[in-house]
Amino acid sequence: IFFSCVLCFSGLIISDSVTNTEKDVSNTEGRAVTLNCSYSTTDSYPVLNWYRRYPNQAMQFILFKGARSSNVDYKAEFARVRFSSTTGQYSTQLQISDLSLSDSAIYYCALRPTIGENLLNIYT
Repeated sequence: IFFSCVLCFSGLIISDSVTNTEKDVSNTEGRAVTLNCSYSTTDSYPVLNWYRRYPNQAMQFILFKGARSSNVDYKAEFARVRFSSTTGQYSTQLQISDLSLSDSAIYYCALRPTIGENLLNIYT
């Protein structure tokens, strides 16, 4: 499975931004992968969101996690076992374990509220 940054946008507030920390990441089925985004915001309690999109389908929510509050997090039903996130003061990571071909999608990380997102393309 191959990960590639395709496009990056900043958040709703002028001083907010989300950026990939790597251009390409690759891995194979059965292994784990970590996708990284760094961010800056003036929000005192930012919430970082992860989404994915399959070709010709709508965006699918994966999870959100509060950067400064451990009790602010939520995962979609499908993501509860193999997906996790670590979010700190300046970065967020999405960990996907036991990779499968169904994980091939475009992955986004975003600050909430946001009009932009960080785009990661996954190829098999």
